[in-house]
Amino acid sequence: MATGRTHRPATRSRGIPEATVARLPLYLRALTALSERSVPTVSSEELATAAGVNSAKLRKDFSYLGSYGTRGVGYDVEYLVYQISRELGLTQDWPVVIVGIGNLGAALANYGGFASRGFRVAALIDADPAMAGKPVAGIPVQHTDELEKIITDNGVSIGVIATPAGAAQQVCDRLVAAGITSILNFAPTVLSVPDGVDVRKVDLSIELQILAFHEQRKAGEEVGAPEEAAGAAGAVPPPPVAPHRAPPGAPGAPGADSGRQGPDGDVPAVMPA
Repeated sequence: MATGRTHRPATRSRGIPEATVARLPLYLRALTALSERSVPTVSSEELATAAGVNSAKLRKDFSYLGSYGTRGVGYDVEYLVYQISRELGLTQDWPVVIVGIGNLGAALANYGGFASRGFRVAALIDADPAMAGKPVAGIPVQHTDELEKIITDNGVSIGVIATPAGAAQQVCDRLVAAGITSILNFAPTVLSVPDGVDVRKVDLSIELQILAFHEQRKAGEEVGAPEEAAGAAGAVPPPPVAPHRAPPGAPGAPGADSGRQGPDGDVPAVMPA
């Protein structure tokens, strides 16, 4: 089986847009579910609904892969699973290191979805000497002093950072210097990397804050709707406002010299400031 360091996916060289690449895992997830149910073919409409996109966008995305389906039949599920997996590089073996084995790092290490999608956790690394040698998900934790050697020995090109924010940039710099070219960052900070290094950021707190914004807005709409309805039902039109007449001899009275008179010598009801 090929390793991740020597074989890289050809999506960029083939000119597949980044937006399309970002949707390929959504299609793959939906197709995998269909495959597990032994569904042989699927229409673009059905697959688009399952993936949460519109069918025209799906057909356009698949055209970059050279897949156009069969009119009246749809797409072959097993072939699409293979085709998208190959395009994403998931038919290869991608060794991954996870740096920072706290609660989040340990949860990632125990995640069973890595192996089934072509990713092998090659090493777990932590800066705490007390963690060294302790098994997490059946893998002994190694100290950060060995980081460079671990990456070289395992041919790793993908690193996962699950450290506190203050340590993330230093870890990132060491990963890049050791040859890592792709980083998945769970630390709540923005990493600075040189050209040629790809970073994907996962910030759960930001996602929750976005959801909180939408919840607050929905709550405001629910409160505002009854008030607006009640106001509309019992609204009484305001009485007409009669033009204001200035007393005789006052500025703005008929015959007085004033630049604020109305067309008939009346002072407008709303006076300019």
